[in-house]
Amino acid sequence: MYDCCRNCNVISSYIPIGSVAIAIILGAILGNSITIPSKFASGITFAEKSLLSFSIALMGINLDFNVLNALGANTILIIVISLIATIFFALYVSKKQDFDKKLGLILGIGNAVCGSAAIAATKDIVKLNKEKSALAIAIVNLLGTAGLFILPFIGLLLGFNDIEIGILLGNTLQSVGHAVAAGFGVNETVGQSATIVKMGRILLLTPVIIWLIFFISKKNTKSAKNTKRFQIPLFILGFIFFSIIASIQVLPQNIIDYISLVSKISLLLAMSAIGLKISFKAIKESGWDALVLAGYIFKFQILLSIVLIAIF
Repeated sequence: MYDCCRNCNVISSYIPIGSVAIAIILGAILGNSITIPSKFASGITFAEKSLLSFSIALMGINLDFNVLNALGANTILIIVISLIATIFFALYVSKKQDFDKKLGLILGIGNAVCGSAAIAATKDIVKLNKEKSALAIAIVNLLGTAGLFILPFIGLLLGFNDIEIGILLGNTLQSVGHAVAAGFGVNETVGQSATIVKMGRILLLTPVIIWLIFFISKKNTKSAKNTKRFQIPLFILGFIFFSIIASIQVLPQNIIDYISLVSKISLLLAMSAIGLKISFKAIKESGWDALVLAGYIFKFQILLSIVLIAIF
Protein backbone atom coordinates (compact mmCIF):
# COMPACT_ATOMS: atom_id res chain seq x y z
CA MET A 1 0.00 0.00 0.00
CA TYR A 2 2.94 2.35 0.68
CA ASP A 3 4.12 1.96 -2.92
CA CYS A 4 0.60 2.85 -4.06
CA CYS A 5 0.72 6.05 -1.99
CA ARG A 6 4.18 6.96 -3.30
CA ASN A 7 2.82 6.54 -6.81
CA CYS A 8 -0.05 8.89 -5.92
CA ASN A 9 2.41 11.73 -5.38
CA VAL A 10 4.15 10.95 -8.68
CA ILE A 11 0.86 10.89 -10.59
CA SER A 12 -0.39 14.10 -8.94
CA SER A 13 2.70 15.93 -10.26
CA TYR A 14 1.38 15.28 -13.77
CA ILE A 15 -2.39 15.33 -13.16
CA PRO A 16 -3.57 18.31 -11.06
CA ILE A 17 -6.31 16.58 -9.03
CA GLY A 18 -4.39 16.01 -5.82
CA SER A 19 -2.66 12.95 -4.38
CA VAL A 20 -5.46 12.33 -1.86
CA ALA A 21 -8.08 12.00 -4.59
CA ILE A 22 -5.74 9.79 -6.62
CA ALA A 23 -5.17 7.54 -3.58
CA ILE A 24 -8.91 7.00 -3.22
CA ILE A 25 -9.40 6.44 -6.95
CA LEU A 26 -6.57 3.88 -7.20
CA GLY A 27 -7.83 2.11 -4.07
CA ALA A 28 -11.39 2.01 -5.44
CA ILE A 29 -10.23 0.65 -8.80
CA LEU A 30 -8.25 -2.10 -7.07
CA GLY A 31 -11.05 -2.87 -4.61
CA ASN A 32 -13.63 -3.18 -7.38
CA SER A 33 -11.34 -5.17 -9.65
CA ILE A 34 -10.16 -7.96 -7.35
CA THR A 35 -11.32 -9.68 -4.18
CA ILE A 36 -9.20 -8.51 -1.24
CA PRO A 37 -8.14 -11.51 0.95
CA SER A 38 -9.80 -11.49 4.37
CA LYS A 39 -6.41 -11.57 6.14
CA PHE A 40 -5.92 -7.91 5.11
CA ALA A 41 -9.29 -6.78 6.54
CA SER A 42 -8.00 -5.78 10.00
CA GLY A 43 -5.12 -3.78 8.50
CA ILE A 44 -7.42 -1.96 6.08
CA THR A 45 -9.84 -1.14 8.91
CA PHE A 46 -6.95 0.13 11.05
CA ALA A 47 -5.76 2.38 8.21
CA GLU A 48 -9.17 3.86 7.38
CA LYS A 49 -10.00 4.61 11.02
CA SER A 50 -7.05 4.86 13.42
CA LEU A 51 -4.45 5.96 10.86
CA LEU A 52 -6.84 8.56 9.42
CA SER A 53 -7.49 10.02 12.88
CA PHE A 54 -3.72 10.11 13.52
CA SER A 55 -3.04 11.91 10.23
CA ILE A 56 -5.73 14.53 10.89
CA ALA A 57 -4.35 15.25 14.36
CA LEU A 58 -0.86 15.82 12.89
CA MET A 59 -2.36 17.94 10.08
CA GLY A 60 -2.70 20.81 12.55
CA ILE A 61 1.09 21.34 12.42
CA ASN A 62 0.60 23.10 9.06
CA LEU A 63 -1.72 25.76 10.50
CA ASP A 64 0.35 28.73 11.59
CA PHE A 65 -2.08 31.47 12.66
CA ASN A 66 0.68 34.07 12.26
CA VAL A 67 -0.15 33.99 8.53
CA LEU A 68 -3.09 36.24 9.38
CA ASN A 69 -0.60 39.08 9.93
CA ALA A 70 0.14 39.03 6.19
CA LEU A 71 -3.52 39.62 5.33
CA GLY A 72 -5.24 43.00 5.55
CA ALA A 73 -8.49 43.40 7.48
CA ASN A 74 -10.52 43.64 4.27
CA THR A 75 -9.07 40.40 2.89
CA ILE A 76 -9.74 38.57 6.16
CA LEU A 77 -13.32 39.85 6.03
CA ILE A 78 -13.71 38.56 2.46
CA ILE A 79 -12.42 35.13 3.51
CA VAL A 80 -14.66 34.86 6.59
CA ILE A 81 -17.82 36.08 4.84
CA SER A 82 -17.25 33.76 1.88
CA LEU A 83 -16.59 30.72 4.04
CA ILE A 84 -19.64 31.18 6.26
CA ALA A 85 -21.94 32.03 3.35
CA THR A 86 -20.74 29.06 1.26
CA ILE A 87 -21.38 26.52 4.03
CA PHE A 88 -24.86 27.87 4.78
CA PHE A 89 -25.66 28.10 1.07
CA ALA A 90 -24.77 24.40 0.78
CA LEU A 91 -27.14 23.59 3.66
CA TYR A 92 -29.90 25.73 2.12
CA VAL A 93 -29.63 24.21 -1.38
CA SER A 94 -29.46 20.68 0.07
CA LYS A 95 -32.69 21.30 1.96
CA LYS A 96 -34.46 22.90 -1.02
CA GLN A 97 -33.48 20.03 -3.34
CA ASP A 98 -34.23 17.37 -0.73
CA PHE A 99 -30.61 16.22 -1.05
CA ASP A 100 -28.59 14.25 1.53
CA LYS A 101 -27.98 16.92 4.21
CA LYS A 102 -24.75 15.35 5.47
CA LEU A 103 -23.23 15.09 2.00
CA GLY A 104 -24.41 18.62 1.17
CA LEU A 105 -22.76 19.97 4.33
CA ILE A 106 -19.49 18.15 3.59
CA LEU A 107 -19.49 19.46 -0.01
CA GLY A 108 -20.00 22.96 1.39
CA ILE A 109 -17.13 22.57 3.86
CA GLY A 110 -14.86 21.04 1.21
CA ASN A 111 -15.50 23.95 -1.15
CA ALA A 112 -15.42 26.63 1.53
CA VAL A 113 -12.27 25.65 3.40
CA CYS A 114 -9.59 23.41 1.92
CA GLY A 115 -10.95 20.56 -0.15
CA SER A 116 -9.84 17.02 0.69
CA ALA A 117 -8.25 17.91 4.04
CA ALA A 118 -11.42 19.62 5.28
CA ILE A 119 -13.56 16.66 4.20
CA ALA A 120 -11.21 14.17 5.86
CA ALA A 121 -11.20 16.21 9.08
CA THR A 122 -14.98 16.60 9.31
CA LYS A 123 -16.57 13.52 7.73
CA ASP A 124 -16.52 11.50 10.97
CA ILE A 125 -18.02 14.36 12.95
CA VAL A 126 -20.89 14.50 10.48
CA LYS A 127 -21.03 10.66 10.36
CA LEU A 128 -20.82 10.52 6.56
CA ASN A 129 -20.15 7.04 5.17
CA LYS A 130 -17.00 6.18 3.24
CA GLU A 131 -18.64 6.02 -0.21
CA LYS A 132 -20.11 9.51 0.08
CA SER A 133 -16.94 10.88 1.67
CA ALA A 134 -14.90 9.55 -1.25
CA LEU A 135 -17.46 10.95 -3.69
CA ALA A 136 -17.21 14.38 -2.04
CA ILE A 137 -13.40 14.35 -2.26
CA ALA A 138 -13.47 13.32 -5.92
CA ILE A 139 -16.04 15.99 -6.86
CA VAL A 140 -14.35 18.81 -4.95
CA ASN A 141 -11.01 17.95 -6.58
CA LEU A 142 -12.64 17.79 -10.01
CA LEU A 143 -14.17 21.25 -9.57
CA GLY A 144 -10.87 22.61 -8.26
CA THR A 145 -9.06 21.26 -11.29
CA ALA A 146 -11.58 22.93 -13.62
CA GLY A 147 -11.31 26.18 -11.65
CA LEU A 148 -7.52 26.03 -11.87
CA PHE A 149 -7.77 26.70 -15.61
CA ILE A 150 -10.92 28.87 -15.74
CA LEU A 151 -10.67 31.30 -12.82
CA PRO A 152 -7.48 33.15 -13.89
CA PHE A 153 -9.22 34.07 -17.16
CA ILE A 154 -12.31 35.26 -15.27
CA GLY A 155 -10.13 37.53 -13.13
CA LEU A 156 -8.41 38.96 -16.21
CA LEU A 157 -11.72 39.47 -18.06
CA LEU A 158 -13.12 41.37 -15.06
CA GLY A 159 -10.13 43.71 -15.15
CA PHE A 160 -8.84 42.71 -11.71
CA ASN A 161 -5.29 43.67 -10.80
CA ASP A 162 -2.74 41.03 -9.76
CA ILE A 163 -3.60 41.22 -6.05
CA GLU A 164 -7.34 40.96 -6.74
CA ILE A 165 -6.85 37.96 -9.05
CA GLY A 166 -4.77 36.33 -6.31
CA ILE A 167 -7.56 36.92 -3.79
CA LEU A 168 -10.11 35.45 -6.19
CA LEU A 169 -8.02 32.31 -6.73
CA GLY A 170 -7.02 31.88 -3.09
CA ASN A 171 -10.57 32.42 -1.87
CA THR A 172 -12.28 29.96 -4.22
CA LEU A 173 -9.97 27.14 -5.29
CA GLN A 174 -10.29 24.09 -3.09
CA SER A 175 -6.73 22.93 -2.37
CA VAL A 176 -3.39 24.65 -1.84
CA GLY A 177 -2.09 22.91 -4.96
CA HIS A 178 -4.90 24.34 -7.08
CA ALA A 179 -4.39 27.88 -5.74
CA VAL A 180 -0.59 27.77 -6.12
CA ALA A 181 -0.70 26.32 -9.63
CA ALA A 182 -3.33 28.78 -10.82
CA GLY A 183 -1.70 31.79 -9.19
CA PHE A 184 1.90 31.26 -10.27
CA GLY A 185 0.57 30.25 -13.69
CA VAL A 186 -0.37 33.94 -14.10
CA ASN A 187 2.66 35.59 -12.48
CA GLU A 188 4.68 35.77 -9.25
CA THR A 189 2.52 38.47 -7.61
CA VAL A 190 -0.74 36.61 -8.26
CA GLY A 191 0.83 33.38 -7.01
CA GLN A 192 2.02 34.89 -3.73
CA SER A 193 -1.33 36.61 -3.13
CA ALA A 194 -3.30 33.44 -3.91
CA THR A 195 -1.11 31.34 -1.60
CA ILE A 196 -1.43 33.69 1.38
CA VAL A 197 -5.21 34.01 0.97
CA LYS A 198 -5.53 30.23 0.63
CA MET A 199 -3.55 29.72 3.83
CA GLY A 200 -5.89 32.19 5.53
CA ARG A 201 -8.83 30.01 4.50
CA ILE A 202 -7.12 26.88 5.78
CA LEU A 203 -6.63 28.51 9.19
CA LEU A 204 -10.40 28.72 9.50
CA LEU A 205 -10.63 24.92 9.50
CA THR A 206 -10.15 24.91 13.28
CA PRO A 207 -13.12 27.23 14.06
CA VAL A 208 -15.20 25.34 11.47
CA ILE A 209 -14.47 22.06 13.27
CA ILE A 210 -15.36 23.59 16.64
CA TRP A 211 -18.60 25.04 15.21
CA LEU A 212 -19.45 21.72 13.59
CA ILE A 213 -18.95 19.82 16.86
CA PHE A 214 -21.38 22.12 18.68
CA PHE A 215 -23.76 22.15 15.69
CA ILE A 216 -23.94 18.35 15.65
CA SER A 217 -24.11 18.22 19.45
CA LYS A 218 -27.06 20.62 19.45
CA LYS A 219 -28.87 18.55 16.82
CA ASN A 220 -28.29 15.40 18.85
CA THR A 221 -29.71 16.91 22.03
CA LYS A 222 -32.85 17.95 20.14
CA SER A 223 -33.34 14.43 18.77
CA ALA A 224 -35.61 12.24 20.83
CA LYS A 225 -34.00 9.13 19.34
CA ASN A 226 -30.45 10.13 20.22
CA THR A 227 -29.86 10.77 23.92
CA LYS A 228 -26.17 9.93 23.85
CA ARG A 229 -24.02 12.90 24.76
CA PHE A 230 -21.75 14.06 21.95
CA GLN A 231 -18.03 13.91 22.78
CA ILE A 232 -15.22 15.74 21.03
CA PRO A 233 -13.09 13.16 19.16
CA LEU A 234 -9.50 12.88 20.39
CA PHE A 235 -8.11 13.49 16.90
CA ILE A 236 -9.82 16.91 16.83
CA LEU A 237 -8.18 17.83 20.15
CA GLY A 238 -4.89 16.67 18.65
CA PHE A 239 -5.49 18.78 15.55
CA ILE A 240 -6.11 21.89 17.67
CA PHE A 241 -3.07 21.11 19.86
CA PHE A 242 -0.69 20.83 16.90
CA SER A 243 -2.09 24.01 15.29
CA ILE A 244 -1.32 25.87 18.54
CA ILE A 245 2.20 24.36 18.60
CA ALA A 246 2.74 25.57 15.01
CA SER A 247 1.47 29.07 15.84
CA ILE A 248 3.61 29.65 18.93
CA GLN A 249 6.64 28.34 16.99
CA VAL A 250 8.28 26.28 19.74
CA LEU A 251 9.50 23.52 17.40
CA PRO A 252 12.37 23.82 14.90
CA GLN A 253 11.34 23.84 11.25
CA ASN A 254 12.87 20.45 10.47
CA ILE A 255 10.68 18.81 13.16
CA ILE A 256 7.59 20.55 11.79
CA ASP A 257 8.48 19.36 8.28
CA TYR A 258 8.90 15.80 9.56
CA ILE A 259 5.53 15.82 11.36
CA SER A 260 3.89 17.26 8.23
CA LEU A 261 5.44 14.51 6.09
CA VAL A 262 4.22 11.78 8.47
CA SER A 263 0.74 13.34 8.35
CA LYS A 264 0.69 13.34 4.53
CA ILE A 265 1.89 9.74 4.23
CA SER A 266 -0.59 8.57 6.88
CA LEU A 267 -3.42 10.39 5.13
CA LEU A 268 -2.57 8.81 1.78
CA LEU A 269 -2.46 5.34 3.34
CA ALA A 270 -5.81 5.95 5.05
CA MET A 271 -7.42 7.22 1.86
CA SER A 272 -6.10 4.23 -0.08
CA ALA A 273 -7.72 1.96 2.51
CA ILE A 274 -11.00 3.86 2.24
CA GLY A 275 -10.82 3.48 -1.54
CA LEU A 276 -10.46 -0.30 -1.20
CA LYS A 277 -13.85 -0.47 0.54
CA ILE A 278 -15.72 1.74 -1.89
CA SER A 279 -18.45 0.33 -4.09
CA PHE A 280 -18.78 1.97 -7.51
CA LYS A 281 -22.44 0.99 -7.46
CA ALA A 282 -23.03 3.04 -4.30
CA ILE A 283 -21.30 6.08 -5.81
CA LYS A 284 -23.23 5.78 -9.07
CA GLU A 285 -26.55 6.09 -7.23
CA SER A 286 -25.91 9.65 -5.99
CA GLY A 287 -22.89 10.80 -8.03
CA TRP A 288 -24.60 13.03 -10.60
CA ASP A 289 -26.82 14.84 -8.08
CA ALA A 290 -23.80 15.46 -5.86
CA LEU A 291 -21.82 16.89 -8.78
CA VAL A 292 -24.68 19.25 -9.69
CA LEU A 293 -25.03 20.41 -6.08
CA ALA A 294 -21.28 20.95 -5.73
CA GLY A 295 -21.34 22.93 -8.98
CA TYR A 296 -24.01 25.25 -7.55
CA ILE A 297 -21.93 25.72 -4.39
CA PHE A 298 -18.73 26.46 -6.31
CA LYS A 299 -20.45 28.97 -8.61
CA PHE A 300 -22.00 30.71 -5.61
CA GLN A 301 -18.59 30.90 -3.95
CA ILE A 302 -17.02 32.41 -7.07
CA LEU A 303 -19.77 34.99 -7.60
CA LEU A 304 -19.74 36.01 -3.95
CA SER A 305 -15.95 36.40 -3.99
CA ILE A 306 -16.14 38.62 -7.09
CA VAL A 307 -18.76 40.83 -5.44
CA LEU A 308 -16.81 41.09 -2.18
CA ILE A 309 -13.56 41.93 -4.01
CA ALA A 310 -15.39 44.68 -5.89
CA ILE A 311 -16.86 46.05 -2.65
CA PHE A 312 -13.73 45.92 -0.50
